[in-house]
This record gives sequence, structure tokens and C-alpha cells, in this order.
Amino acid sequence: MDMEQGWVHLLREKLSNQSPGAIVINASISGDTTGGGAQRLPSLLEQHEPSIVIIELGGNDGLRAYPIKQMRNNLAAMTEASVAQGAKVLLLAAEAPPNLGRRYTTLFRESYKQLADGENVIDLSFIVESIFLSSELMQSDETHPNASAQPLLLDVVWPTLTRLLGASENE
Repeated sequence: MDMEQGWVHLLREKLSNQSPGAIVINASISGDTTGGGAQRLPSLLEQHEPSIVIIELGGNDGLRAYPIKQMRNNLAAMTEASVAQGAKVLLLAAEAPPNLGRRYTTLFRESYKQLADGENVIDLSFIVESIFLSSELMQSDETHPNASAQPLLLDVVWPTLTRLLGASENE
């Protein structure tokens, strides 16, 4: 799927219409893990000085059954760095595959909520959940949403992001 079909690009278009001064930087890399994100984020924060950071990482950690503590530490480093830079954080939770067992999947899911305990970090549960079981909205790998699902993903993220945008503008 082309990046122009993704929900982040759709977000950029929607924001340019509703908040002309807003800039969306898409620093995502397909297949990336929280470790890769944690390494790349500090320089991105310094370069762009964002008011809001959306972190949507962890799914590939789960697919690779990486240790939960490692994933949580990486996500914590990213949220802490973002908040220290003055940004609010929207943490989009991922889910681990059920074949990794209930303990792993529960700890994985709870990691996002634990990280969102800070006042400048908001978590949003698994945004793919509403479309995950709809085969016509999934790519052939049955893991990633297809282009038809992207507007639906934006619809899930938009209300929470709008609240964050309003809070950032009022400060």
C-alpha cells in the first residue's frame, strides 16, 4: 500500500483543511519496532519540535515476541522524551498475537495503559480492533489493514487527536 493511502496521509489532508497551520510529519517505517523508534525519535523531536507526538509502535515487537519489558522501556523512553520536549503524546496501542499466550498478551496490552498514566500521555486502544475481523478491510497477510480501512482508522484516532489539538492550542 502506498503511503499516500495510509491514515497518516489522510490525517495530513484533513488537518490542512481544518487547521491550515498544522504540519504532520510521518516518520514511520514499515516493519519498525519500538527499539527503532526509540533510536530515531530524539533527533526527530529536536528537528521538528512538535506539540503532539503520535506513537504507533509495538505491533512488530509482539509479532517477534520481544520481551515485554524491552518494549515497555522503549515506549517509555519515547513518551518521556516527547513530554520533556514539551509535546503531548497520543500512544496508539498494539496487540500481541494470541498464540503467544494469555499472560504475554495481557502484559503487552497493559503496557500501553501503564505508560499513559502521565498527564501528557493518552493511550488509545487497538485502533484496528473494529476492522480486524473484516477480511475485506485487511491485506492478504491478515495482519495489516488495506487502503479501504485507512479512513476508518483515521475516524478512530480523530476524536482523541482533536481534543489534544484543542488542549495544545489553549496553552
